[in-house]
Amino acid sequence: MIPERIKQWFAHTHAPRFTGLEILKYIGPGLLVTVGFIDPGNWAANVAAGSSFGYSLLWMVTLSTLMLIVLQHNAAHLGIATGLCLSEAAVKHMRPATARVLLGSAMLAAVATALAELLGAAIALNMLFNLPIWAGALLTTGFVAWMLYSNSYRRMEKFIIGFVSLIGISFIYELTLVDIPWSVAAVGWFKPSFPPGSIPIIMSVLGAVVMPHNLFLHSEVIQSRQWNLEDKKVIRHQLRFEFADTLFSMLVGWGINSAMILVAAATFYTHGVNVDALEQAQAMLRPILGSSAALVFALALLMAGLASSVTAAMAGGSIFAGLFSEPFDIKDAHSRLGVGLTLVPAALGILFIATPFQGLVVSQILLSIQLPFTIFLQFRLTASRSVMGEFVNSSWHNFVLACISAVVVALNLLLLWDTFFGSGAA
Repeated sequence: MIPERIKQWFAHTHAPRFTGLEILKYIGPGLLVTVGFIDPGNWAANVAAGSSFGYSLLWMVTLSTLMLIVLQHNAAHLGIATGLCLSEAAVKHMRPATARVLLGSAMLAAVATALAELLGAAIALNMLFNLPIWAGALLTTGFVAWMLYSNSYRRMEKFIIGFVSLIGISFIYELTLVDIPWSVAAVGWFKPSFPPGSIPIIMSVLGAVVMPHNLFLHSEVIQSRQWNLEDKKVIRHQLRFEFADTLFSMLVGWGINSAMILVAAATFYTHGVNVDALEQAQAMLRPILGSSAALVFALALLMAGLASSVTAAMAGGSIFAGLFSEPFDIKDAHSRLGVGLTLVPAALGILFIATPFQGLVVSQILLSIQLPFTIFLQFRLTASRSVMGEFVNSSWHNFVLACISAVVVALNLLLLWDTFFGSGAA
């Protein structure tokens, strides 16, 4: 018999610690979201911001990322605590008509997102191989459909982590080639400013970073891991590690988005070049920074377009499946149809776009206009004790979410004012 004292040595329990190997098991969902806000729409918005306004709009990346951390963690919170994605929860806990309207607008946002992603990859293929935009878009659509219809979540996460890593390395390389006035950039990161004519670009940066489809995607991917919802300790454990994953991933995205603006400001703004096309940006990089920089720019854009097209289509499939109270499963007919309804209209829409760069910027503005509706939906669900149980938002969380909602609505009103009455400088 084992002595009682020895058994007591091994009977104790301890709180989970953030050990390296433990955290690695949870890395993945956050990076799937990250690739959504380093997509071609971000490239267009950030290049426009840096080339037109230098370092003065870096603050918008900081503000958007802070809001994104709160919103994405809240979306994942819903998925972990309820076992439902945002779309499924809306159908289960809201009036049918309200749920259909909100989820319908979210599907349109997913299509707009996919359009920007496919278009960005097509622009990259045009840079690299002189393929027509329409041909590049169709080729990209076919490749993305193959990736989605033949791969599982976990395999997909590995692809995405690889893409994000390569994009990050590409911009680190680009930064080594330019001279950045870091003191000026530091001020730009934290001091809000609204230069004349900047409101559309500010809104496109917001729409490019805080994206509606990513909120649906995060809640879907995190709950797909099938946590034990009956064990409250397990749920709390997952919430702690999920926040670490979200925080790490969002900071990676903040760094890459900032690098885009920094490179654009250091190369184009300082030379008085106002960029209105990604092809123009690549062409201008060649004489300023050399052929290798132009090649890296195009390759990174292609990787961003491919990876973000995958996540946009996954989000569309998740939203559509949720309308039928089902989780995303690429083997299920509703999920497969949702992916198709996201990719096909987006690819067809590219055929009618006259200026690809402007199409990218406008798509991000459309996302920022839809965003308040998705934030409202998420706020409504996670603030409800009948939905979340003991994991309902605290008063502090509700206050922060209300402030974020107010900021988003205010910026949308500024955009409308700028659109109809001229410059929206505050």
